[in-house]
Amino acid sequence: MSEQAASPLGDINMGDIGAALAAAGTQNAAMEPPAPVPGGGQGTGAAAPKAGASPIQSLDFILDIPLKLTVELGRSKMAIREILQLAQGSVIELSKFAGEPLEVLVNEKLIARGEVVVVNEKFGIRLTDIISPVERIEQLK
Repeated sequence: MSEQAASPLGDINMGDIGAALAAAGTQNAAMEPPAPVPGGGQGTGAAAPKAGASPIQSLDFILDIPLKLTVELGRSKMAIREILQLAQGSVIELSKFAGEPLEVLVNEKLIARGEVVVVNEKFGIRLTDIISPVERIEQLK
């Protein structure tokens, strides 16, 4: 079975998503004590994946955890005086140049870069570069 899923915003690799979830940390994990396991030991309360189970099946118990996804167009630092002077039509200079890829962050960790697209009159982002697992691990250090 293929781990690729078609999307109007580009190819999504479930292995990359799993690695991104691992890199994003366990900020949203419930802080419950482990459930007792028959036989006197302790476990996590989740059933262990069956031998030969696909990585997607073993991730089923975390797939509904909400994560904060941010697409960053650019950044700017402004003094309160400058912010108070803003009016409709004001232009704020950002740190990125036109045409530079946007950054896609999950829980404030970079996972991909992409470009703006319009789909059915709504903005979206087409992923052009998925950050490798090695690079994501380097971000954590």
